[in-house]
Amino acid sequence: MRNMITDEAKEKIRYWRREGISYGEISERLNLSANTVKSFCQRNHLAGSTAAEPILVCRQCGKPLPRANKKKQRKFCSDFCRHTWWNAHPEYINRRAFYSAACAHCGRKFQSYGNQKRKYCSHACYVAARFGRGGSHDGGAV
Repeated sequence: MRNMITDEAKEKIRYWRREGISYGEISERLNLSANTVKSFCQRNHLAGSTAAEPILVCRQCGKPLPRANKKKQRKFCSDFCRHTWWNAHPEYINRRAFYSAACAHCGRKFQSYGNQKRKYCSHACYVAARFGRGGSHDGGAV
């Protein structure tokens, strides 16, 4: 039986090849055969070293982008296109810095992104612990 690639997987392969990710790495991420990924890339002109090739059109609208001189090549033509694309493709966001903790004031478990030393689940708990007032999760009213 042939390995069938879903439309979602095809989009991910296109994105990762533009980012310079190898066939092997893509095959591991998608749980596909490396040869399946390689064949798809060759049929869709994604073969070879794609990391050196700049992206010359906006990922969202396809509008041509100017070449970057001594700067990193742009991937989007505007902030609107960038926000729209990332909101439509949250699976490409690389979020590895999630930390689990328990609030030092109320004991509630919470997740902190990017701050491993965070002690409180909310500003209200911080105020209650620091100044002895507020502290409820309903807005801090006493």
